[in-house]
Amino acid sequence: MNIEDMILLSIDDHIIENAETFDNHFPASMKDQAPRLVQHPDNPLVQAWVFQDVVVGSSGLSSVVSWPKEEWGFNPTGLAEMRPGTYDIHQRVRDMNANGVLAGMNFPTFPGFAGTHLASLPDQALSLVAIKAYNDFIMDELVGSYPGRFIPMCIIPFFSIDESVKEIHRLAKKGCVSITLPETPYGVGQPSFSSGHWDPVFKAMVDTGMVGSLHIGGGFGLLQRPKEFLADDIVILGALVSIVAATDILTSGVLKRIPEMKFAMSEGGLGWIPFLLDRMDRHMVNHSWTHLDSLPKGMSPTEVWKKNFLACFITEPTALRVRDRFGVETIAWECDYPHSDCTWPNSPEILHNELVGADFSDKEIDMITWENSARFFGWDPFKHTPRKDATVGALRSLATDVDTSETSKNEYRARYEAARA
Repeated sequence: MNIEDMILLSIDDHIIENAETFDNHFPASMKDQAPRLVQHPDNPLVQAWVFQDVVVGSSGLSSVVSWPKEEWGFNPTGLAEMRPGTYDIHQRVRDMNANGVLAGMNFPTFPGFAGTHLASLPDQALSLVAIKAYNDFIMDELVGSYPGRFIPMCIIPFFSIDESVKEIHRLAKKGCVSITLPETPYGVGQPSFSSGHWDPVFKAMVDTGMVGSLHIGGGFGLLQRPKEFLADDIVILGALVSIVAATDILTSGVLKRIPEMKFAMSEGGLGWIPFLLDRMDRHMVNHSWTHLDSLPKGMSPTEVWKKNFLACFITEPTALRVRDRFGVETIAWECDYPHSDCTWPNSPEILHNELVGADFSDKEIDMITWENSARFFGWDPFKHTPRKDATVGALRSLATDVDTSETSKNEYRARYEAARA
């Protein structure tokens, strides 16, 4: 398959919320209590979100796409220094076109990858209003502005199971196909999946055809590291967090109680999967005396994996060569725009090189790049975009004027300030 003929769906990207995110969706009578993006109180060059008197800045590794690598870091930054495609919906679509990506699924930033920040704040009633407003922003503005370009995923107020179930049903009517959940809820102070606490949420998601999307994040707190450990080296350990999360689910009894629940694993890669399944297939038999009868009757962990899970990767040359062990039908692709791991603007070339290097057939390439994601999430990529217009070549032809060159954050700031002068 030629690069230009590929169709790309990314099931792990990130939106950097701008100052207008909540403007059109917070109740008018409560506008003065809505989250606000303001100048950081400790740094005039940085912006910060303020909500319920809590200040949250945006760290550098949240959005470094197109920066020179020597400028990367964990220091907070502001929208002025970021590539506009990170926070401007219209510029995001242009950047997607330049990268040949038809559609992306975007995890939140300010609310937390699974809404964990909003859920942690003291006034839960106010957080509930913010969560609903954020979801309306996603569905009405992000997804609504460009039908067929964003796979709709939202957050829930998981501090209240009853309100979470209500929100799932509300969002389903608006066309949402996924809810992002804490990958290790006990890592963020919530009951585990084993507890049964989440079962009403899972049942509501099954009833509405939604997928649980688990992005690495909260689980990092479970990994104790030495003081000498470099902050950004935690990215290396993403696979370990996914191992913990997948093991939790497979041993929790969730899939025995609710066998149709589906989970998509984000940003943990693939290499851990065959190891885990080898280990679990043996463990479930060898240690059956410990009552690890937590899966649907007669099914092995590998069989459950192939039925209930989807994992995604950015680059994974070794794991792709052993895809038959865990199922090519369980693999999807991610871009991770605009984070430090993303491959923008050369994703098609990098991905094509890995797939061809692992001897993928054209059929397998289609499965990896779009078919598996479309099937798993029940989302039709060609409902709004004819297939001939959805390819890498067709999309890039719409973006020949997009500057994809390396650009300093200082240059972005100069352009930002000039545009507002």
